[in-house]
Amino acid sequence: MDVKKQALFEARARVMKAMAHPTRLFIIEQLSHREHCVWELTDMVGADVSTISRHLALLKNASIVKDDKRGAQVFYRLRCPCVLSLFVCIEGVLKESAKSQMALVR
Repeated sequence: MDVKKQALFEARARVMKAMAHPTRLFIIEQLSHREHCVWELTDMVGADVSTISRHLALLKNASIVKDDKRGAQVFYRLRCPCVLSLFVCIEGVLKESAKSQMALVR
């Protein structure tokens, strides 16, 4: 495999790894509706601020979200909303898997 291809696969893996947690998937879904500050996300998830901040830092480092500091608050929004297309694809895989499992039961 050439170096450019390897770098691309590694970059893709970083993005996918950043998304590979239920809380981060929830945050991404919430940010697809509108921007939120850390406190709002903390209330929605039911976790402490430091936990949500760590999740947001991972998503930011993977370029999935971007932040905007306004006074004492930091607001987050999706950098690239097309990431939601991946959710549609994953749900398609889940549906196909469920169909296959149901076929085995019949």
